[in-house]
Amino acid sequence: MGLPAPRAVPTSDAGWATIVGRRLTIDVPASTANLGAGYDCLGLALELTNRVTVEAVEQSEGAIDLAVIGEGAGELVAGPSNRFVDGLEAVLAGIIGARPPTIGWRIAMDNRIPLARGLGSSAAATVGGVVAGNVLGGGTLSPESLLRIATRIESHPDNAAAALLGGFVVSAQLGERVEAVRFDAPDGLRAVLFIPERRLSTADMRRVLPAEVPLRDAVSNMSRIAIGVAGIAAGRFELLADLTVDRIHEPYRSVAFPQLPRLTGAARAAGALGAFLSGAGSTVLAFVAPGGDPAPVRAALDEAAADVGLAGRSAIVAPRNRGPKIEES
Repeated sequence: MGLPAPRAVPTSDAGWATIVGRRLTIDVPASTANLGAGYDCLGLALELTNRVTVEAVEQSEGAIDLAVIGEGAGELVAGPSNRFVDGLEAVLAGIIGARPPTIGWRIAMDNRIPLARGLGSSAAATVGGVVAGNVLGGGTLSPESLLRIATRIESHPDNAAAALLGGFVVSAQLGERVEAVRFDAPDGLRAVLFIPERRLSTADMRRVLPAEVPLRDAVSNMSRIAIGVAGIAAGRFELLADLTVDRIHEPYRSVAFPQLPRLTGAARAAGALGAFLSGAGSTVLAFVAPGGDPAPVRAALDEAAADVGLAGRSAIVAPRNRGPKIEES
């Protein structure tokens, strides 16, 4: 018995017909946001990645087949609520129109970025989707356009800009515009992570913040952002020590995450250049200057976490000065 002939894609969906059978693999970095004082405007890409393979297939009722190993296995769902799918289809809808019912997706994720730990797992998924969609759609969209789409999905640009552009990124949503400026991280800079088992919801951690902060605290943060960003631009990375001290969000988030001051203090005492809550947490990140030894800082974070009964794991990662890497087969 012969195999049935493949279903023809309607000519009105000719744009989608050109991508059926194409397979992309995209490697997308984690990111840390805020960097202490730079609430919602600073980010840094990290050499901790998710690897996603996506293929458009002829599929009855436009089904999405999703296989996940690593972080999120058994949790991430196949559907529009999946940020990778959301980003992928948002871009393709703008280029070639909405996905027809005769086409679905086959997606495999090998995830190394922990969920809900302040390491940009959502932004990595969104950026992976928008970049993959742009490649499948012919590569017609600029990085600025991709960032604008990713920001609309993510609601703020800090993690998305770092995942898309790599390196240190200053970003801002200015009305309808999203602006981002990047700088390379120096060779030898290391990020020491303590990743608790405890998850913290970004929405929950935003709710603990006050509607207003004292003027002196706002001025302190503005000064630290200014000197920190200028320091990065000038290659004076020792000024990260000043940038990573915050007064407008970490003191309030410490109420929900009381172990935070103990961990950041231990990292600084062990020689870290600076330490802070990564994004909305729960990861604590400490910078170690080029030429420094990250091992004592890692040990100090492990010891402090054990002292306060915070289960988790530590890791040493490098910054990443490039965004997603794409392979097509």
